[in-house]
Amino acid sequence: MKNGFFKGHGLGNDYIAVDPQELSFRLSPGNIRKVCDRNWGVGSDGILALEKSKKADFGLRIYNPDGSEAEKSGNGLRIFARYLYATRQVRKKKFTVDTKGGLVSIALHVDGHGEASSATVEMGKATFVPQALPCTLKAKELVEQTIKVGGKKYKFTGVSVGNPHCIIFKDKGEKWTREELLVLGPELENHPLFPRRINVQLAVPVGPKSIYILIWERGAGETQASGSSSCAAASAAVRLGLVKSPVMVKAPGGNLHIEIDEDYDLTMQGPVQEVARGTFSPSFLRTLR
Repeated sequence: MKNGFFKGHGLGNDYIAVDPQELSFRLSPGNIRKVCDRNWGVGSDGILALEKSKKADFGLRIYNPDGSEAEKSGNGLRIFARYLYATRQVRKKKFTVDTKGGLVSIALHVDGHGEASSATVEMGKATFVPQALPCTLKAKELVEQTIKVGGKKYKFTGVSVGNPHCIIFKDKGEKWTREELLVLGPELENHPLFPRRINVQLAVPVGPKSIYILIWERGAGETQASGSSSCAAASAAVRLGLVKSPVMVKAPGGNLHIEIDEDYDLTMQGPVQEVARGTFSPSFLRTLR
């Protein structure tokens, strides 16, 4: 559909999916910011752009609401999969998607209404090596390393799951507040240790196989849920011996099920919801360049 879009969310983390070949405007940083603006545009945590791929069934580029590009998004991949199925661009229930953060395999779970209401995504491998994020800290692995923020020192674990993450844990029984996230999130995202910025999770174990996280996404800010953040935080929790796999990752938007094998290969399962389909209006299109 010319200038059409599909909007969905995964546990409150919402994205707009589009086919750039059907748009009359470029997905430039300025246009992306306008489309994602919740007052002046459609409003979303990012844009999912369909691409052709020689490596996979489909290609995907993921844009943050500030116009920057993300390597991978777990919620975004589930929304993208539902978009493809709902718009009949794919009929099979298992297929592959090529992202900047690596190749992933997706299995759709179709409900009694014929809708792909959940999906399982093979998210690739977690690594704690500094170069993978990247991080300028000189260490073999980014496990329980010291970082200074706002005059205080914290222990963080750095993980790449195709995109970079910084996880700080509190002890079981303690809690992180939203106020702490709003202070620490932007400072950690832009910390000099992370030259390409970073996603942030404030985490706490809440059971032998479950953790709770608050999420600050690079280029997006506070989000209700995040698939890649859940994978990263679960991997860090397993690596630190705080929980065992499979891990239920709880966030303000809801729960995701993450499996981590002995080689730190990751599988994520969670719900996905279609919100709306529409067309950008002629008057809105005239505001884009």
